[in-house]
Amino acid sequence: MSEKSGIHLRDGENGAAVTPSFYEQVGGRPFFEQLVSRFYEGVAGDPVLKPMYPEEDLGPAAERFTMFLEQYWGGPGTYSEQRGHPRLRMRHQPFKVNPDARDRWLLHMKNALDTMELPPLQRDQLWDYLDRAAHAMLNTFDD
Repeated sequence: MSEKSGIHLRDGENGAAVTPSFYEQVGGRPFFEQLVSRFYEGVAGDPVLKPMYPEEDLGPAAERFTMFLEQYWGGPGTYSEQRGHPRLRMRHQPFKVNPDARDRWLLHMKNALDTMELPPLQRDQLWDYLDRAAHAMLNTFDD
């Protein structure tokens, strides 16, 4: 199994990982809840990103993001059970994700990640994924 790939053996289609996962290494749900909470603290005051969230309260978005990250990194498959396949590009298509929005997203995520106590290997692994995912969400170069 390649931990870097994000691929894990699971006990069913959306089941828990059967081998130690990144999710378990970083502390499970509490780690991802804290990371996402700190991320959305930045988003809440961002004039470009905040309008992209349909709910006035960022709580539902934070819960969806937490479930997604948990599942991706080897935790419970709750995201897929509740929402189906992640289809990240499709879900972000209605929003103008230009380089400015991407860079702001990355800034808030880096600030959040910098507050977390992770060993360098896990920090770099997580940042590498988040950076690549943010770049993949670009859907326009218009301002």
